[in-house]
Amino acid sequence: MADKLTHLTDDNFEQTISQGVTLVDFYATWCGPCRMIAPIVEQLATMVQGKARVAKLDIDQAQQTTASLQITSVPTLIVFKDGKEVKRVVGVKDLDYLLNLVQSFG
Repeated sequence: MADKLTHLTDDNFEQTISQGVTLVDFYATWCGPCRMIAPIVEQLATMVQGKARVAKLDIDQAQQTTASLQITSVPTLIVFKDGKEVKRVVGVKDLDYLLNLVQSFG
């Protein structure tokens, strides 16, 4: 995966999203649509580097965070601004949609 992409866990989630704009891709390794969106998320991370953070969180490895945010479907993409959820979308989205989404909060 791209170096620009942050991998989140229950331990580093809160600290990572606490400042600025962060888009988090909540995914599962067994999820087909998650595998479809993975290269798009990686490309987005490169495009917004320095302006926003893009991260991934495996729902099976970070169950505490997944439960607290009530993630019930994957992929779920959430934009956080300074630690607060500002937008949530579910399902595969294209690069233009995600880029506009992140830029609208930057």
